Amino acid sequence: MFFKRYHGQIRLLFLLLFIPISSPSLAKNNVPLPSWAEGESRQSLIDFVQAVTTEGKDFVPVAQRIATFDNDGTLWAEQPIYFPLLFVFNVIQEQAAQHPEWNTTEPYQSILAGDYKKVLAGGHEALFALLIKTSTGMNQKTFRKQVTHWIENYRHPTTHRKLTNMAYQPMLELLDYLRANQFKVYIVSGGPVDLMRPWTQSVYGIPSEQVIGSRMQKQFKFEDGKTSIERLPKFEFNNDKDGKPVSIDAFIGKRPIAAFGNSDGDLAMLQYTMAGEGRRFAMFIHHTDAQREWAYDRESHIGKLDKGLDAAKKNGWTVVDMKKDWLQVFPKP
Repeated sequence: MFFKRYHGQIRLLFLLLFIPISSPSLAKNNVPLPSWAEGESRQSLIDFVQAVTTEGKDFVPVAQRIATFDNDGTLWAEQPIYFPLLFVFNVIQEQAAQHPEWNTTEPYQSILAGDYKKVLAGGHEALFALLIKTSTGMNQKTFRKQVTHWIENYRHPTTHRKLTNMAYQPMLELLDYLRANQFKVYIVSGGPVDLMRPWTQSVYGIPSEQVIGSRMQKQFKFEDGKTSIERLPKFEFNNDKDGKPVSIDAFIGKRPIAAFGNSDGDLAMLQYTMAGEGRRFAMFIHHTDAQREWAYDRESHIGKLDKGLDAAKKNGWTVVDMKKDWLQVFPKP
C-alpha cells in the first residue's frame, strides 16, 4: 500500500540517485535539462513531467505517456533550406556529370548554381517531385545505403558541421528526460520518412518504428527467390499540417499527452494533443537567435510560425525563446 501510494516519488528518487552523471539530461548536481536556462519554459516542462508521473489527479499511466516531436526545426536545424532538400541537391550534384542536359534544364540548373531560393519557390511539391526523380528506380536497401552515406559525410553549407551535429542539445536532453520518466517518444514529421529512419536511433535514440513521416508508394517484389521493396515514382501521403493527427491515429493509435513543434505545419498536431482529457503539454520552439542559429517566424519561407504563435498565446502553451531559454544550441563538435 505504501509503495503504491508513493510509487511516483520513489521512482523519481531512484532515477536521481542511480542515473549516471554522464547522462546527457543531467548536470553535475543531478539537475535535469542542464542546457535549459532557469525560467518558465524549463519549469513548465519539469512541472508537467512531475505532475503526470506522480500519483494524484494528474497521474498518467505509463502506457499513455506518448510524446510526439516534429523533426526539422524542432529536433535539429532547418535553415537555410530543409535538410531533406540538401539530400536531394547533393544527389543531383553527384550525378550531374552523367547528365549534361541538367546545366540548361530547371530546376537542375538552379540547384547546380546554388540558387536555393528559386528552387524553394515550388514548396513541398517541388521537394517531392525532385525526390521522386532522384530516388525511384531502386529498392529500399539501396536507398537506405545512399541516405546513410549522406548523413555520415555531408557537411552543412554554412556551419560546415555534420548534420547529425546540428541536433539541438536542449532537445536531446529533453528526449532523455522524457524517456527516463517512461515516456514513449515519436517523431511525426513532414519530411520523408525514409530520409529519417536510417539515423534517428543513433542521433536521437528513437528507433525507426517510432518515426512517422511523408511516404512514397512502394511495392513488394519476389524474383529468382529474392525479395525486395521497390520505390515507386509517386508520393502516397504528405505528413504535414492536418496529416499529422491522421498519421498519429493510424500509426500510434493513441492521442499524445505532449507535443512539440516549431511551425504552423505542427499546429494541428498540438491542437489534437491538447484536445484530449487530463493534463497535457504543448510547446513551440521559437527561433529567435540570429547569432547562434537563425531568427525567423511569421514571414519565413522555412518553418513559418504565424498561426501557431497566436494559438500558443491564446491557449497558454509554452513557447521556447531560443535566445533566452537555451544556454547551448548545438552539441560540442
